[in-house]
Amino acid sequence: MDAGSKTTQLDAAQLVEKHQSGLWRYMRVLGCDTHEASDLTQETFLTVLQKPFRQYNDAATAGYLRRVAYNLFITTKRRAGKVVAVENLDQINRDWERWTRHEGADDLLEALRACLKGLGEKPRRALQLRFGEKLTRVEIAESLQMSEHGAKNVMQRAKKKLRSCIERKLSSEEVK
Repeated sequence: MDAGSKTTQLDAAQLVEKHQSGLWRYMRVLGCDTHEASDLTQETFLTVLQKPFRQYNDAATAGYLRRVAYNLFITTKRRAGKVVAVENLDQINRDWERWTRHEGADDLLEALRACLKGLGEKPRRALQLRFGEKLTRVEIAESLQMSEHGAKNVMQRAKKKLRSCIERKLSSEEVK
């Protein structure tokens, strides 16, 4: 640490309070279920707090916590014998950092909620069934009374529309 660097000592409660929800969301984006995301979020804070922690700024702290969480995620998957597509994780990390660089994941969630309202009923329901209820494509197709291929197309178009809408909203926020 150089003498000109501004750092502050955060206590454990402040660190957890400020970064827990964003870190948990990040773990969910990596593919953890809610229980695993909670466990890895907690493990991340335990790992980081085993030695004194200095805060340089919120962005650096969030990045450091994500890196520790990412490494714990990879280690956990390897121990379980599960293959993790690292190139996908690298893209997820780049997207997450780009989308949350200023205020964190709250802006991203707000944009997602707004963009979901712009979807039609069927695409919104298909995504809810897939990501909220964890149904298979076949189950989604049955629920929506359409072919499996039709359900796949509806979800692909909806995800593409959501991504485009979110990127527009976040880039317009950067302009303000």
